[in-house]
Amino acid sequence: MDAQNRGRPRGGGTPSEITLSCFLLILIIGVCCVHALEMSTGKVPFLEAVNGSTVLIPCTYASCIGIKDLYFKWEFNDNGTMQKVADSVIPMDNVEPSKVNVYRERVEYVGSSKRNNISFLLWNVTFEDAGVYTCFGKNPKEKDKNHSAIFTLYVVEELRVVDNTLTIIIASCVGGFIAFLMAFMLLKNFTLFVLAKLEEKNKECLVTSSGIDNTENGLSGSKTTPKKA
Repeated sequence: MDAQNRGRPRGGGTPSEITLSCFLLILIIGVCCVHALEMSTGKVPFLEAVNGSTVLIPCTYASCIGIKDLYFKWEFNDNGTMQKVADSVIPMDNVEPSKVNVYRERVEYVGSSKRNNISFLLWNVTFEDAGVYTCFGKNPKEKDKNHSAIFTLYVVEELRVVDNTLTIIIASCVGGFIAFLMAFMLLKNFTLFVLAKLEEKNKECLVTSSGIDNTENGLSGSKTTPKKA
């Protein structure tokens, strides 16, 4: 056996290369495990709805390792008591659940496995519907780890009218200042342009005047009549 290959693993790589490969593999597996399943109720997980209206309670899921028999459910926190709203099992990616169980009135499931969506509609909301809704998911492919996201519903008699007076005043002041600054810059550039033209014209006048003086005084370049002997 060659002395250089003596002590080298049969895999064909140096110990440092094998260590690096193992580290990268563990890192990839760790990232997938951390983000294997994610439940989300959107960037703004709350909504203010008018009494008697119909609202969408949103939730989506995502998994980098795929799903199999994903169990999901919606729960409502009724003064500390968790009440089930709906639940079902999604067999696999892009396959709709065979049945979605609904446990509350005025609830309609509108989710779609093709869009990783498990949202539902709540019809004719009342003040009793206000509170925290929890979107819960459990994927057997990641050893049944639990994941959840919450959505808060506020029910009001009527939507508040936002007073934008201050915003309009600030926007007007800022806009007026910007317009004034632009006008000032334009006026400044125009003034500099006019001054440059005047200075250029004055230089031309000085050059012309200097040439005339030299001619009259008989300096070089001027024409004189030779005197007769």
